[in-house]
Amino acid sequence: MNVLEIKDLHKSFGSKTVLDGLTFSVSEGSVFGFIGRNGAGKTTTMKIILGLLQADSGEVTVCGEKVTYGSTAANRFIGYLPDVPEFYGYMTAREYLKLCGEVTGMKQSEIKSRSAELLELVGLAGEKHRIKGYSRGMKQRLGIAQALINKPRLLICDEPTSALDPVGRKEILEIIRSAKGETSVIFSTHILSDVEKICDDTAILEKGRTALCGTVSELKAKRSGSDVQIVPANAGDTEKAAKLLGGEAQSGTVIVRNASQEKMLSILKIISENRIAVQKIEHTEPDLEQLFMEVIGK
Repeated sequence: MNVLEIKDLHKSFGSKTVLDGLTFSVSEGSVFGFIGRNGAGKTTTMKIILGLLQADSGEVTVCGEKVTYGSTAANRFIGYLPDVPEFYGYMTAREYLKLCGEVTGMKQSEIKSRSAELLELVGLAGEKHRIKGYSRGMKQRLGIAQALINKPRLLICDEPTSALDPVGRKEILEIIRSAKGETSVIFSTHILSDVEKICDDTAILEKGRTALCGTVSELKAKRSGSDVQIVPANAGDTEKAAKLLGGEAQSGTVIVRNASQEKMLSILKIISENRIAVQKIEHTEPDLEQLFMEVIGK
C-alpha cells in the first residue's frame, strides 16, 4: 500500500516553473529519499503535501485521502519536521511535547507515556535544560520527537541533516532509521551519502520532474559501468595516461568514468602497451553522487 501518492503535480511562481509534472509514491513502512539540488522544488512539494501551498494542477493523496489546499484533514496522518524547526525556548522538552500532544487531542496519560518513549528514542530523556540552550542537533532531535508525538503514518523530514556536523548527522539518521518501524518516512535532502545509508526507495528531482525513481540499488544499476581510478607510479605520467585512456587527470590520479568490463580490459591493454608503471588500479562501485551528476548534466 502507498502512504503517499503524487500524480502530475505542477507549480509555478510567476514565470518560474518549479514543479512540472512531478510523480512518485511512498510505500508503507519505507524510508523514501527525495533528492534534488538546492531550489529544485523539494520544500515546495512538502508544503503542497501539507496543504500549505496550492498546486496549479495535479493530485496528492495521503493514506488514500486527497490533500486539499487550506484543509488539514489529511494532516492527521502526517508528522512534519521542517529544515529549521522553531520552539518556545522557555520550555523544556517534556513541556513542549506535552503542548504538542494537547494540540493534537491526546489524553494526558498517553502524552506522558508517549513523551517518555520519544525522548528516549531521540536521546533527550535525561535533558532538563530549557530549549533555548539546545544545540542545533538537539533541536533537530526534539523536532523529530514532536513530529512523531501522535504516531503519524507518514513522517516528512525536510533536509534534517543539512546544517549538522558529522556526529549530529549520524545521530539524526539513526533516529530516522529507528522511526521506520512505526511510520513511513519521506526524507528530503541534497546529501546523497545520507540517502545511501538509510533509504529504501529514492526519487531524483530535476527540472520539476521525477528524473529517476527506484530503490538505491536499482538507481545505481542504471549506470552502465563503474569508475576506474589509476594512480601512475610516476606522477609525470598522469596527463599522458589520461589522454591515452580518455579519462580525467585529478591530483596524480586518472579517473575513467562509467567503465564497463570490456573498457577495463582495454585500459589494462593500453597501460601495458605504453609501458606506464602504475601504483594502483581500482574499479570503484557506482554511487548516487555519480548518477546524480549525470542526471543534472554536470
